[in-house]
Amino acid sequence: MDMKKNVIIMALALVALLPALAWGQAPQDNTQDQNGTERRYTQYGVMFYNLENLFDTINSNGVYDKEFSPEGARQWNGTKYWQKQHNMAYAISQMEVKGSPAEGPVLIGVSEIENITVLQDLVRQPELKDRRYQIVHHDSPDRRGVDVGLLYNPRFFKVLNVTNQRINKYLPDYPEFRSRDQLCVTGMLAGEKVSILVNHWPSRLGGEEQSSYLREAAGRMARETMDSLLRDDPNQGIIFMGDLNDDPQNKSCSEALGAKKEMKDCPGDGTCFNPWWNILGKGIGTLGYKGNWNLFDQIIFTDYFLKHYDSKDKPTLTFSRAEVLNRKFLRGNEGDRLGYPLRTFSAGIFLNGYSDHFPTMIYLVKEIK
Repeated sequence: MDMKKNVIIMALALVALLPALAWGQAPQDNTQDQNGTERRYTQYGVMFYNLENLFDTINSNGVYDKEFSPEGARQWNGTKYWQKQHNMAYAISQMEVKGSPAEGPVLIGVSEIENITVLQDLVRQPELKDRRYQIVHHDSPDRRGVDVGLLYNPRFFKVLNVTNQRINKYLPDYPEFRSRDQLCVTGMLAGEKVSILVNHWPSRLGGEEQSSYLREAAGRMARETMDSLLRDDPNQGIIFMGDLNDDPQNKSCSEALGAKKEMKDCPGDGTCFNPWWNILGKGIGTLGYKGNWNLFDQIIFTDYFLKHYDSKDKPTLTFSRAEVLNRKFLRGNEGDRLGYPLRTFSAGIFLNGYSDHFPTMIYLVKEIK
């Protein structure tokens, strides 16, 4: 059976064999495959969240950090900082993964964090401390002083290797350009080798079209990183996540990264599948304003996770579904922000909210032996 037919059968099998997965819940009762064999599955959540300017109160990075200090425009003090930490920890704690051996997501990529200290404070919050999340972080040269990072549950993910990639190599005409580095963490997830790429691509400052070349360069960097990982070990899965400042159909995602809209277009050679393309097509996004939604916060993955359950060469971790975690408590309830993410500040006023982005999650299922 060729791979394209195999992938199509997989999609049908998810509906026929695992109906509970449509709601993000791994079946707890036995299910039967087409041969009458009883099977049970568990589920793992992989999440991404832009934490919207999670800065400490210390002005340690010059003009770019001054805004988030007691003397700065935000009058960012200890009271606001710890309230922000509480809010972010509460939000993450509410993202349950039903049918999972973990209480919540086993992997959480984050962006817009100032340093490792703010992540250490986050995982020590009462809402999260019992999960014992560990941290992978790297200081980037970004002009605003923000980085990306990865939180992981050490019960289910073991780190093997960490590298970082800088975008300057892909912008030869702009050697002084400073942005967030790409974080690449390779480890064992539920007994399988998986590499996680966490990104925060250049913004649309100056205009979407005018700045597109920066994000296209970031997309090429990510694709070359994936290709390098697969040359080193073709029998691994790769999960790419981040705030891309672009939607799935933009060139950076669809061409430079090569992320496909449909499963049938992923032939099993390391091609990426992007489940958010169709979700955005239904009018569901992660940030927006005045009726216009964008879906910048994407989790994309190689077709390692798209093999049919009955295939002898399949990985046991298999993609089930993707979800924008637009929970009610994360949404504004009045004015022109009604229904949109309830952010920390609006027009300079402290709203005591969460983030200007909704988090996203993909669910991977694995057969219980």
